[in-house]
Amino acid sequence: MAQILAPSAQWQMRLPKGSIEASSFTPKMWKPLVLKQNKKGAIRSSAKFRVFALQSSDGTINRVEQLLNLDVTPYTDKIIAEYIWIGGTGIDVRSKSRTISKPVEHPSELPKWNYDGSSTGQAPGEDSEVILYPQAIFKDPFRGGNNILVICDTYTPAGEPIPTNKRARAAEIFSHTKVVSEVPWFGIEQEYTLLQTNVKWPLGWPVGGYPGPQGPYYCGAGADKSFGRDISDAHYKACLYAGINISGTNGEVMPGQWEFQVGPSVGIEAGDHIWCARYLLERITEQAGVVLTLDPKPIEGDWNGAGCHTNYSTKSMREDGGFEVIKKAIHNLSLRHKEHISAYGEGNERRLTGKHETASIDSFSWGVANRGCSIRVGRETEKNGKGYLEDRRPASNMDPYVVTGLLAETTILWEP
Repeated sequence: MAQILAPSAQWQMRLPKGSIEASSFTPKMWKPLVLKQNKKGAIRSSAKFRVFALQSSDGTINRVEQLLNLDVTPYTDKIIAEYIWIGGTGIDVRSKSRTISKPVEHPSELPKWNYDGSSTGQAPGEDSEVILYPQAIFKDPFRGGNNILVICDTYTPAGEPIPTNKRARAAEIFSHTKVVSEVPWFGIEQEYTLLQTNVKWPLGWPVGGYPGPQGPYYCGAGADKSFGRDISDAHYKACLYAGINISGTNGEVMPGQWEFQVGPSVGIEAGDHIWCARYLLERITEQAGVVLTLDPKPIEGDWNGAGCHTNYSTKSMREDGGFEVIKKAIHNLSLRHKEHISAYGEGNERRLTGKHETASIDSFSWGVANRGCSIRVGRETEKNGKGYLEDRRPASNMDPYVVTGLLAETTILWEP
């Protein structure tokens, strides 16, 4: 007996007639599929999965769906905590589960844990233990109940941050007195691309071919323009349930590409929320049978890349006379352009070409309402004389701890 998690029709890859994949499924094989539906629309748990179960020869049906939806709250005080951390590439998310004796409200109530760093590229085999420090808690939309997701950072047994732990340095910056007093706000626009599983080609694109040119896809609607809306919507709701400060979502310029926005978030919270949102997206695409990529230029040629535009302001920028503070901040950013670019994501040179709504990676520029600049200032900010700036340089695979920390450091702490 086997069981299949069934995505919506939009998540299923359309295969050309006569292909090996298509011919391997026959009407006879699909006949035993039975859809298990909730009786009378009742919802017993906040986490629900639609499961197709294959019926075996003796007529029994796989009951995995019932266990997935099982609410254990009436029977035990214990909860499941999913410890999440960033792996050795600096962009991969890892996680594992443990039982906690009772519900918790703050990360300090959770125990530290460890994992095999030699298996994630973060420690040698002869000294492989890496320690997880719980730092932020979110509700678990997959398990529901009192179960939680725990964002952690990583340390040696001696208590030193390991090299891939970028949160520790960001936390130092955001705890500085001058930075705290400026109450830095961030609004991060995370772009991502959905790929078909076996061919690693964008969702909705003909295998080995191309759709029509860009134009109708951005914020578009329709089966020939919007590919992956179910995933975007599922992710949106999962973020709201988890307590992530998600503020919106939209289809992007390249078909199969989407964006969600998180913020405004203060200080280190911005990085925690983006990383948790990325984890949720990985889990949802896993269930949908779709591959998520944060590559800044997934398809070469006349197609938009994927960025992670970062909107930023300080208390001084948001108050009267703030536009002058913004100009000073932009001046500082221009002087540290190379340092920022080197920390803004792997492969960003393939995206920042001066085309497709980007500035050249080799030069710094800024302008009002100009999406071809390194830094964009909105019309409202210019008109009101206060507001925020948008750093359009970060790639989709940037580390939000690095980018937010560097912006605060360069504009508040660093003096040319």
